[in-house]
Amino acid sequence: MIAICLLLLFLNPPLCLSKTNMSWWWAGDLSAAWKKPEAPGGEGSYQSVALIVGVTGIVGNSLAEILPSPDTPGGPWKVYGVARRPRPNWHENCPVEYIQCDISDLAQAKSKLSQLTDVTHIFYVTWASRSNEAENCKINGLMFRNLLQAVVPIATNLRHVCLQTGTKNYIGPFESFYNFESHEPPYSEDLPRLKVDNFYYTLEDVMFEEVAKKEGVTWSVHRPDIIFGFSPYSLMNIIVTLSVYAAICKHEGAPLMFPGSKEAWNCYAIASDADLVAEQEIWACVEPNAQNQAFNIHDGDYFKWKHLWKVLAAQFGIERVRVRSGRGKSDLGREDERQRASLGGDSEEEPAVSYQVRAGWGLVVCGYHA
Repeated sequence: MIAICLLLLFLNPPLCLSKTNMSWWWAGDLSAAWKKPEAPGGEGSYQSVALIVGVTGIVGNSLAEILPSPDTPGGPWKVYGVARRPRPNWHENCPVEYIQCDISDLAQAKSKLSQLTDVTHIFYVTWASRSNEAENCKINGLMFRNLLQAVVPIATNLRHVCLQTGTKNYIGPFESFYNFESHEPPYSEDLPRLKVDNFYYTLEDVMFEEVAKKEGVTWSVHRPDIIFGFSPYSLMNIIVTLSVYAAICKHEGAPLMFPGSKEAWNCYAIASDADLVAEQEIWACVEPNAQNQAFNIHDGDYFKWKHLWKVLAAQFGIERVRVRSGRGKSDLGREDERQRASLGGDSEEEPAVSYQVRAGWGLVVCGYHA
């Protein structure tokens, strides 16, 4: 199963694994992308210029490594990356011009991004979490609008805006689960919006409004499921969360307890590999027939958490596996604090571990939309 293979690759990466040597998916359908116009001569010339907003996130990190590759369609690519935090040491080798910027501040966004007149493609792969969905709509709409208002007017050659949302487009926000009737799977991209607050809808509306102000700019929306990839800075970083959680259980001699419900444990689930999501987003940017559309994206395989859990336990040498039901986010949070303390939670690495382990709340609900 693809999900299990991804977990094994993450835990035991082969020495030869390199995204610069990857083969492109749907290569036979990328004929239009490969027929590039002649790039201007001279060293350091680029055909396309990407702005990745959320460059240290799971998919942002994949985009930052894939776009500069010599075989990437639409290239050669120059890449800017925007994130709120200072550039982390694990990101230093990415060939990206890094810009630290808080895009929730319009003045700061305009000041720090005012020189990006050469941007041709915007990849918006970030989000902010607040206490409720109404606040999520407010802050995420503000951030995206600030970014577009700062860049779209000055980027004279802007061609495409890529927006990443997700499966909550069809099932609604976590806080509203069971409080309204969501769509039933399988989900198609043309399903109507749910009658509930959803910051994904806010982001789409902002994009449609701002893109319409500039003639010739196209867009695409990408809706992955739970994403398997790498980034210590993402609250949705399930793979690293699982690894940290398993290490804690091994350290304490405790069983590997599944933090979700029995329904999630037994039902079928799907996942989206971060590299695959990034590749689809790049494809949609350079393929004319993909423009102005929304796309679901997952690995095309199904798995059960109870199968993945056994693989995880074996990788960390944990003999006992158990499942608990009826646990909520607050219970997980309290257990996280206790477990981090047992590993020395006051160390210099504690903030990163905190981010990683707290993504475990996603497992509580991940099985309900499979």
